[in-house]
Amino acid sequence: AMALCLKQVFNKDKTFRPRKKFEPGTQRFELYKKAQASLKSGLDLKAVVQLPPGESINDWIAVHVVDFFNRINLIYGTMSEFCTERSCPIMSGGLRYEYRWQDDSKYKKPTKLSAPQYMCMLMDWIEMLINNEDVFPTRIGVPFPKQFQQVCTKILTRLFRVFVHVYIHHFDSIISMGAEAHVNTCYKHFYYFIREFSLIDHRELEPL
Repeated sequence: AMALCLKQVFNKDKTFRPRKKFEPGTQRFELYKKAQASLKSGLDLKAVVQLPPGESINDWIAVHVVDFFNRINLIYGTMSEFCTERSCPIMSGGLRYEYRWQDDSKYKKPTKLSAPQYMCMLMDWIEMLINNEDVFPTRIGVPFPKQFQQVCTKILTRLFRVFVHVYIHHFDSIISMGAEAHVNTCYKHFYYFIREFSLIDHRELEPL
């Protein structure tokens, strides 16, 4: 079941289909294009993450959460063959940090999982949230829920743990695949974004 689950999560065609979040012609699609254009222009990443004048902060956060999910999912997907039950029996960031999984359905209490199991639960859980219209509304005029930024904080906090695990346990694989610059840029972009909007508790950032 685990192998099947991972296969689904990291099947490139399935996982990286264009998300329904960015329908052409919508406000969020325009925001996404704006964000991508400034990213590609090589602007300072600290400037890239700032909220464009006149835009809604929740729209801006929504666009970035979905984009970071896609990109971090892709990073982990490319190296998932190096992250196995055997190599990573615990989801950790070095000797000092261990991450346990908890959700509202199967794992009510924080539970020890291997890194690949944790990643699988995480990607499925985020995908379920960003495809839930009550949490990430896509229709014009439908307001974001009151707890939207709290949900995003939870998503981004858990995505940060993917960077922690990948950097501490699989950095040699990143280098051998020639993906170091790409991963570093993605991490920096993510880091400046969460700092700009104070979206993650600074204690969570300690491992890196």
